[in-house]
Amino acid sequence: MDEQQIYARLTEIFSSVFDDDIQVNPALSAKDVDGWDSLSHIRLILTIEKAFKIKFSTSEIGKLENVGQLVALIKARV
Repeated sequence: MDEQQIYARLTEIFSSVFDDDIQVNPALSAKDVDGWDSLSHIRLILTIEKAFKIKFSTSEIGKLENVGQLVALIKARV
């Protein structure tokens, strides 16, 4: 799976979790999305794990600062 496919799938997931048409890009972070709080963050991570059939550790999730880092982590796992 290449980065373009990952970004396309993440765009669908973000739109579903946040009920909004969000343009996912490498610099996107929680401060850029209205409603991205701790609860929606958990929903987002769980949805991503299920969609890509992977599991993140708590420390991996805690180190993520933007979507670009998330994509790199997903790409390393799939």
